[in-house]
Amino acid sequence: MKNILWFTVGVAAGFVAAHQVNKTQQGQQFFATVDARAKEFGKAVADGYHAREAELRAMVDDVMSTAKDAAAEAAEEVADAAEDVVEAAEDAAEDAKS
Repeated sequence: MKNILWFTVGVAAGFVAAHQVNKTQQGQQFFATVDARAKEFGKAVADGYHAREAELRAMVDDVMSTAKDAAAEAAEEVADAAEDVVEAAEDAAEDAKS
């Protein structure tokens, strides 16, 4: 509980100090610089996030395309095999009749 009290006192003192510093021209320039750098950092993080997201989406699209191609090829192979089985069954039925 004591730590929370000291933390709160520290935060309040920081706000008071920042308010006092912001009253001066140099303080305003300092906070404008800090604000600009924070926005620049945030933009860099967002740009990196969006670039990585685009990379991952491209990978997923590539994998999905490959999977669809493989599924289509497998379906074609199964259809060919089924056709062969039907032909073999018909041939066996013909042979059985003779």
